[in-house]
Amino acid sequence: MSASRSGVLVAGSANLDFVVRAHAIPAPGETVLGRDFMTFPGGKGANQAVAAARAGGAQVAMLLALGDDPPAQVLEASLRDAGVSLHIRRQTALPTGVAFICISDDAHNAITVAPGANEALTPADLPALDGISHLLLQLETPLDTVTVYAEQARAAGVTVVLNAAPARALPARLLAATDVLVVNEGELAMLAGDAGSIADALRRLPVARVVVTLGEAGCVARDGDAFLLQPAFAIDAIDTTAAGDTFCGALAASLARGDALAAALREASAASALACTALGAQSSIPTRAAVQALLAQPNASDAAATLAQRCGL
Repeated sequence: MSASRSGVLVAGSANLDFVVRAHAIPAPGETVLGRDFMTFPGGKGANQAVAAARAGGAQVAMLLALGDDPPAQVLEASLRDAGVSLHIRRQTALPTGVAFICISDDAHNAITVAPGANEALTPADLPALDGISHLLLQLETPLDTVTVYAEQARAAGVTVVLNAAPARALPARLLAATDVLVVNEGELAMLAGDAGSIADALRRLPVARVVVTLGEAGCVARDGDAFLLQPAFAIDAIDTTAAGDTFCGALAASLARGDALAAALREASAASALACTALGAQSSIPTRAAVQALLAQPNASDAAATLAQRCGL
């Protein structure tokens, strides 16, 4: 990748996260007594931008919509501190997006998002793509807007990376303009159906490169007709919030540096694992030095065979 065109632009959401820890996530109709309450900067787009910036090696910018309120100030500060250049579309009639998160003692979470200003991003808001090699998108902003961004980037020769989260049906136009699709197992089933194995589902998607994250098992990718397996790194999880976002941001940054997909998967998996060892979204995203230290440690030798069996390979 040439130095003149190796930047990552993230276009997406930014939310202030309101986080409560509890022994368990409440079931419908149930009230659970929580413990600690904290606020953290978050939102899928903003988390991924921070992860890409901390991954190093690529200039990272973000297009986002914010209200004119105190949560916006928190999010701007977090992004700028991470080294992300900002293209802000200020909304005076809408509040900054927020998310309400309950984290259980076994590190699982339940999240409800109030999009606010995130819903105001329009197709006309996409900035110039000069110097950008990869555009990273998610689905917490209007779907029509995401589709137009992908098509404009593809027309400009920019690689489009789409994290199809939260899970929803996608128009054929968006899939046709996507170069790298990143989903979890539930999102894969939404897009490809749940018949057959994970490998079968990957073959059904009309995208050249598809990556499926599988939590503590690792991830699998289809690159054309070839499959790549990356077992997870063993860690003691505290909070899985933003683990998937960290994976996506680190993956995009690695690809923008010119790394092969296998190397990008390994680095993204290590970054995602480390993000589970600290509380919060952007506050948990590791530096490149921390990721490199984890990569230098040995990983389980038999994990690849177990992962292959799970995926039907």
